Amino acid sequence: RMRPFEVARQGIARTFQNIALFEGMSVLDNVMTGRLNHMTTGLLSQAIWKGKAEQEEIENREVAEKIIDFLEIQHIRKTPVSRLPYGLKKRVELARALVAQPSLLLLDEPMAGMNVEEKEDMSRFILDVNDEFGTTIALIEHDMGVVMDLSDRVVVMDYGKKIGDGTPGEVRNNQAVIDAYLGIAHD
Repeated sequence: RMRPFEVARQGIARTFQNIALFEGMSVLDNVMTGRLNHMTTGLLSQAIWKGKAEQEEIENREVAEKIIDFLEIQHIRKTPVSRLPYGLKKRVELARALVAQPSLLLLDEPMAGMNVEEKEDMSRFILDVNDEFGTTIALIEHDMGVVMDLSDRVVVMDYGKKIGDGTPGEVRNNQAVIDAYLGIAHD
């Protein structure tokens, strides 16, 4: 029953299956919206932009620039999101979630609609997020190859019922999972 900003304050950030960016804003502005919970000065202070508000803006911008560099989107940072191809929009959405500095990152089908090259890039970034920032990642994804390559632990659901839980190897050999998602096993 928490509101989204309360969830974010608990250290949870997410991306959406369907991209939810501000199309008329630049990449940098979209990424900066992920820092809103880290801004403590009031509207008047921010409008005047002196003292604490100025310092806060600079600190938040540094975090955003670090994530932009990390995700290799420096070259599009001033581009309006509406002009970007789908794969880059997904990366901008990941950047917006990461600037919140979450301890838990929820990714809802981050590879949906991507071509093979885009999936490889996104997979690399997801692995790097965990390595670089120590962020726990919960991934919902239908591409079983991606899931098996990225995950330490896999939970498989079939029509709301858990049918598999374990390491990728354990889940890959689980007969219920094979029947539901991978096809019938051949010996």
